[in-house]
Amino acid sequence: MPHIRIDLITAVPDIVREPLMASIMGRAQEQGHAEIIVHNLHDYGIGKWHKIDDVPFGGGAGMILQCEPVFACVEKLQAERVYDEVIF
Repeated sequence: MPHIRIDLITAVPDIVREPLMASIMGRAQEQGHAEIIVHNLHDYGIGKWHKIDDVPFGGGAGMILQCEPVFACVEKLQAERVYDEVIF
């Protein structure tokens, strides 16, 4: 079986890591069939506080991600290796 690498970008890396080590995904990683790397979007955030969110347009509740941190992370990863697909 070919080795698969998945780079996952998230604002909550600690919450995402644990489930990825369980069940089928965990076994695939243990057996060397898959490698899942979790990247913290806050590492690419803007300013002193590594801000990744923006004010919701039109008001209302919720969180809007700034595109700059997402693009910075994706561009850094693409500079390091070639990906078959990038899924947002």
